[in-house]
Formats: sequence, structure tokens, C-alpha cells
Amino acid sequence: MRTGRIARRTAETDILVEVDLDGTGRFDIHTGIGFLDHMIEQFSRHSLIDVTLKVDGDLHVDEHHTAEDSGIALGQAIGQALGDKGGIGRYGTAYSPMDETLVRVALDISGRPWLVWHAGFTQVKLGTLDTELIDHWFHSVAQAAGITLHVELLYGTNNHHICEAIFKGFARAMRQAVELDPRKNGAIPSTKGQLGG
Repeated sequence: MRTGRIARRTAETDILVEVDLDGTGRFDIHTGIGFLDHMIEQFSRHSLIDVTLKVDGDLHVDEHHTAEDSGIALGQAIGQALGDKGGIGRYGTAYSPMDETLVRVALDISGRPWLVWHAGFTQVKLGTLDTELIDHWFHSVAQAAGITLHVELLYGTNNHHICEAIFKGFARAMRQAVELDPRKNGAIPSTKGQLGG
């Protein structure tokens, strides 16, 4: 079973996250931020990674700590579930259309975290979520999971569509990258014999 479980408590957030990389896309998401819940649900459903995420954050301050720390904890749980990464596809790419919007996501579970973000929003908020926190959430996930992640908005105008296309593209690219390739017979997908470092 490729599963991960992270319990993370700070003065700002109390988080429990569980993932199953070989799941069916089941989710139970409660961050206290409705729009973020909706996006993480999209990630789970389209990656087929089961995700349970419960966050008690300092939303009386603002949504920054909840968004950031939920990304960190989810990334840590994914990294834990991947173990030594033996046999995984490692790379994933997805074009993600949603109505007038088209997004491209490419990633490498390399152990070398990096985020290249070529997307933006014309609204300050989606629901109650500050749109500046969206790329920050992806940065947190990529750093904690050791993912090189490239996100590019090719075109689009509706901010909800743009964000949802990004999350769905990330999901589909992750599905490719974490799936086990039987031809690899459990080998770590690197000529160095390890990923990261």
C-alpha cells in the first residue's frame, strides 16, 4: 500500500492528511475555505489519489496559513507515500481544457522541488480565497513533495475556469507520474539510482 499520513500542528494550524496513491479518487476535504476544498476535491477525483484533509486553521487572521500549511502537509503525505519512488512513471504532462480556458501542466517527481508559474488571475478572490494564495499552495505542495512543477495558462478569461483547469491538469499529470510501470520492475527511474540530491 502506497499511503501517507501526516499530522502537523503549529500555533497557526492543526492538520491531518491521509493519501492513498492507488486509490479511486475518494476525498474528504475540510480546510474551512470552501473554494480550496472544491479545488482539492478536483485534484483527488482526477488524480485517483484518495485524499482526506482536515484543517483547523487561524481563519480569524486570514486564509494564508491554512492554504500554505495544507499544501505543505499534502505534499509531505504524497512524498511519504512515494517512498523511494521505485517503479513510478516519474513524469507527467497534461493539457487541461475548461470551456474557453486551456492550461498546460508538466511535472517531474525528481526530488528537486521547483515551481515555474505562468498563470494569473484578474480577480482578487475566488470565493473567499485570495487568488495570490493559489500559486503559493502549489509552491508548498511542490516543495514538500519534491516535485519540479511547471504550470502555464495558454489562454482563458474566466478566473474560476483558469483555477479549476490548473488543479485538474495537475491531477492528471500526477496520476501519470505516480502510477507504477510494470516494465520498470520496481527500479528507481534515474540513472543515478536515486531521486533527489
